Amino acid sequence: MEQNWRHLPAPARPIAAAASEAIAAAQAHDADALDAAVAGLAALDPAQTGLILGTATRLLLEQSHPDGLDGDAVRDVLERAVRSAATWQPEVDPHVVLLLLAGALGVLEDDGTPPPKPDVLARHAALLLAELLPGRDTRAVLTAALAEIERAQLND
Repeated sequence: MEQNWRHLPAPARPIAAAASEAIAAAQAHDADALDAAVAGLAALDPAQTGLILGTATRLLLEQSHPDGLDGDAVRDVLERAVRSAATWQPEVDPHVVLLLLAGALGVLEDDGTPPPKPDVLARHAALLLAELLPGRDTRAVLTAALAEIERAQLND
């Protein structure tokens, strides 16, 4: 399922394509496809990849919780994502999912601990987004995330 991402800025195209493949593989519970997509996603610029996937996660959380997120809502998302992924990805790490959620919400504090490796972050981001995306179009969410990033950069 290859999508045309020509409408995006050139640096974002490979990230959107790889993320879309990883999310689709996670939604399909296709371990081999997820491994391949994660390898591709992890090979891309980690700062740009993290920004795009984190913004997409934040937008999905905001859409799912229009009255605002509290600790219980974040815990619920964390539990759902980990439980759903653990049925077919037993190595899923709740701490990594929590780091992704905290980063997406802008509440992650740097405590000097090295971040997980890019492939671990990519896998967990795909699993988290797969949990948040049902009923939503991956392409539209990634496009909205990039539009949000562009808007934020223009206003800085």
